[in-house]
Amino acid sequence: MPILALGVSYRRASVEMLERLAFPVDSLPKAYRQLRDLDSVREAVIVSTCNRVEVYGEVGSYHAGFLDLKRFLSDSREVGAEEFAEPLYSHYEEDAAEHLFGVAAGIDSMVLGEPQILTQVRGAYQRAQGEGATGAMLSALFRAAIRAGRRARSETAIGASPGAFVEAGARVAERSLGTLHGAAVVVVGAGEMARLAVRHLQAHAVGSVRIVNRSVERAARLAGGTGAAALGLEDLAAAVAQADVVVSSTGAAGLVIGREVVRRAVRGRRDRPLFLLDLAVPRDVDPAVAALAGVRLVDIDGLREVLAEDGRDLGEDVERVRRILTEEVARFAAWRRAARLAPLIQALRDRGAAVQASELARVAPRLGSLSERERQAVEQLAQGIVAKLLHDPIVRLKATSGPGAADSLAKALADLFGIDFSPGA
Repeated sequence: MPILALGVSYRRASVEMLERLAFPVDSLPKAYRQLRDLDSVREAVIVSTCNRVEVYGEVGSYHAGFLDLKRFLSDSREVGAEEFAEPLYSHYEEDAAEHLFGVAAGIDSMVLGEPQILTQVRGAYQRAQGEGATGAMLSALFRAAIRAGRRARSETAIGASPGAFVEAGARVAERSLGTLHGAAVVVVGAGEMARLAVRHLQAHAVGSVRIVNRSVERAARLAGGTGAAALGLEDLAAAVAQADVVVSSTGAAGLVIGREVVRRAVRGRRDRPLFLLDLAVPRDVDPAVAALAGVRLVDIDGLREVLAEDGRDLGEDVERVRRILTEEVARFAAWRRAARLAPLIQALRDRGAAVQASELARVAPRLGSLSERERQAVEQLAQGIVAKLLHDPIVRLKATSGPGAADSLAKALADLFGIDFSPGA
């Protein structure tokens, strides 16, 4: 069955649309149950990150799969299909593999070489496995994508800027506040992006750093060795009130920092502005806070221009990555072709073995006077003749590139030998 990828990304969708279509972790079990109920979908993996929401499926056909996956996105996220029709894209068969491999390699991210995406692709595959939504096809696809992503990072310099999101946000904050030196910082969340935020901001000689998280234990682990303080969400309002810079990157499904919290925080500040950097998708900070006097809010959309201005020249590395991806896509296509043709090849060999056995049985009465050694020689001769007759058709079948050409040849061989075989089944 063919592979189809359907989704939206930062390239054409707004942060608002991405957050509406995003799949929080706690929504995935229900989402995978819905996917398993689709007639045209045999396997599925959901990739939901700050840059994209994509569903990869092994489907019955392009048309049926496209309609089912589009309806799934609309129904599961409660977003009208017409609302995301313009940014929606699809990739089919080898194009789907090429797209996923590029995502895993970091060349389809807002930050070129974004390091988190490979971990996110691996995590998406593992969650789909845990939900029983993957089989041989998508398992092979995602393992190949992860291998491609690893090669891109180990063989090129594509992943040389792991804190690009945070560093870009820090540059905007510095321009907004005049300086980050001595600034009071609050980091909301305790994941990888929060860790990068603490590290990069402390490199700018900020003042106090408070880490606020639903789990104080996780906040304390992140704070360990950095001199930061660990707080729970109940202390969020007070921490924001004392902050100059707030960086938020949680996995929460809803808003974490509301307008009222920020309004109270800036009340009576006079000339002391508050800068908020929202790196989460879905967003953590209520967009309405941007209208408050003395408040500057920057989210993922706001970082796009800053990141586009990055002067790091990775042109040669991107080309090297693309060559790696071409190799890996060809490798996956070869595996897939072999897997698709394996039943036919085995059936051809079985048919040859059956003919050999039948003919030897037919002439067995005339071989009665032969010694055991001579009988074995005759059997080996028959076996060799059958193998040589099948060798060239099988080699030609394996070497034929392109699913259309290979399937046509496979169907012709199956018809000639009277074997029941459906290419792509």
